[in-house]
Amino acid sequence: MKFSHKLKKLAQPLTYRRTRRRLQRWLHPIRPGPLLAQIDQARLKDIQARYASSGHYAKYLDVAPQLKLNIQRVQDLKLHRSPPQQVLDLGAGAGFFLFVLKQFGHTCLALDTDEFPLFAEFTRLFGVDRKIWTIRAFERLPDLGKKFDWITAFSTAFQGRHMHSWQWGAKEWRFFLNDLDRHLKTGGRVVLVLNPAYSGEYYAPEILQLFLERGARVERETVIFPAKR
Repeated sequence: MKFSHKLKKLAQPLTYRRTRRRLQRWLHPIRPGPLLAQIDQARLKDIQARYASSGHYAKYLDVAPQLKLNIQRVQDLKLHRSPPQQVLDLGAGAGFFLFVLKQFGHTCLALDTDEFPLFAEFTRLFGVDRKIWTIRAFERLPDLGKKFDWITAFSTAFQGRHMHSWQWGAKEWRFFLNDLDRHLKTGGRVVLVLNPAYSGEYYAPEILQLFLERGARVERETVIFPAKR
């Protein structure tokens, strides 16, 4: 099957799934007001003032849309309606996703590089535990002292960006997914939301094939793997 045909086939049920998720968000809302009330506003204003001219990163200073985006992520995974879970977020950035999860009793760990201090400031503000680590091809993640119910990664960059002369291929992805598996509890899930690193696509044909062979549900940039047995 040609790659374009395979992508078209994957897209067919996408509209139905997205409509269903919007309905579920409406039926089981998360109000942003109580979440905002948990943030120390004086510390937030200080961070916003000091990083106002931080270019690309300044978008994280506008808390309301960041909360909205990550509230939707939590809703789509139904983690606001689940018992307490152990969640590892790769490339957690400012930590908004984990901040929302914490309000529902989940135990969270951010794994990220330490390239820009704004992210460290936000994770401290949110009270999110953070471990500094750079994900590299064919290198295992560190021993994190426990296993997780969920491993998530949103807008990933560790596999390369579209402007890089390199991107991960299927071998790198296979090693990485096998390594994630050892950090999962039985029944644990991996959820990836990818950047379009491959000439404007979210994955190359051989990478998509790998995801499908592993039983993943692929919805454009979102890849959800089945529960670990």
